[in-house]
Amino acid sequence: MATEETLVLIKPDGNKRRLTGLVIDRLDASGLELVAAKMVSVSESLAKEHYALLSDKPFFPNLIRYIRGEFHGFKDHRILALVYRGENAIKKTREVTGATNPEQAAPGTIRGSFGRITTDGQFENVIHASGDAADAAREVALWFKPEEILPRG
Repeated sequence: MATEETLVLIKPDGNKRRLTGLVIDRLDASGLELVAAKMVSVSESLAKEHYALLSDKPFFPNLIRYIRGEFHGFKDHRILALVYRGENAIKKTREVTGATNPEQAAPGTIRGSFGRITTDGQFENVIHASGDAADAAREVALWFKPEEILPRG
């Protein structure tokens, strides 16, 4: 299997609940290499471009508000964006992350351990991880400039 890169976003609920270190610890334990990291102030246009494939879904407006931190009191819309690299990076990251719905995520996964569904039905699942190779390539390029990622070596 070829070496892959994948995008990980620690979402506003993860930042608000101070789970960043725990999330990174679990990702690092997967054996993947962290090759880029930065705090990002998520503009509405970046959020909409990131979730463009879900723009026809009824939950899209809340998804944009969520990723921008509007549910968590962040006026600067900050999240931590990461790129991990390694063999089967996308699959390994998805396994560590767990199912999108926190109630369906396996125990011990990031979402199984830390995710929740609010009383109004909003998923707070702590983390985003690219779903497949096409998503990973598009998302890494959307969130990072090539020079912000450590070179392969």
